[in-house]
Amino acid sequence: MDYPNDQAPGAPVRSGIPEHGRVPKYYAVKARIDRLVGELGEGSAIPTERDLSERYEVARETVRQALRELVLEGKLRRQGRGTVVAGPKLEQPLSLASYTEGVRRQGRTPGRALVTLDRFPCPDALAAETGLTRGEPVWHLERVLLADDERVGLESTYVSVARVPDLDAAFDPDSSFYGFLAGQGIAFGDADERIETVLATPREALLIGTPPALPMLLIHRVSRDAEGRPLERVRTLFRGDRFSFTTHLRG
Repeated sequence: MDYPNDQAPGAPVRSGIPEHGRVPKYYAVKARIDRLVGELGEGSAIPTERDLSERYEVARETVRQALRELVLEGKLRRQGRGTVVAGPKLEQPLSLASYTEGVRRQGRTPGRALVTLDRFPCPDALAAETGLTRGEPVWHLERVLLADDERVGLESTYVSVARVPDLDAAFDPDSSFYGFLAGQGIAFGDADERIETVLATPREALLIGTPPALPMLLIHRVSRDAEGRPLERVRTLFRGDRFSFTTHLRG
């Protein structure tokens, strides 16, 4: 197989060209727009669909499909009636570190907007998953995740009221929940985590401010403290066009 001399590590092999060599027209246009995006700076407006169709001598629907894919990949974003170059994706480590720490490491300002904080008896499914006692009071904390005031995710946290009885009075919803737990003398021990790709529900899409068709990265986490006791159950939706995840593996 013949590889380009400038093939970047991790890039699609032969830039995604099928073995039979017939490249879909929209994909060829997408590749050319992608190169254009690389030449422009973050926030720069790209030419209109009409201008691009004339430049590349293709139908506007072909340009539209190429732009849709670049938006879904997070390289472009809609702004008003136009399309601009998006910034780099936020890298979130797969570790027992808070969202706050991950965003700050990249020079962005983390934030959270409270959606709801309420308490209810622990249902069977939550008890079975976490080891909590069925019927014991649990908090449900739901917050929109922000990065430089941009809505990038939605987080739901479940924790026993007995572990943090004053959560509703002592906790600042815009701050790190892990930092709050540390201030309460609670140390994390280990966690089980699962990642999958989903589409947001209409309510979730409205809260995050995205189209329902935008793919989301969903992380489920069940955490325990240093003594192995149940601590929290978290369900976090991250925008697929704004996030990537990193981890370090050892053999």
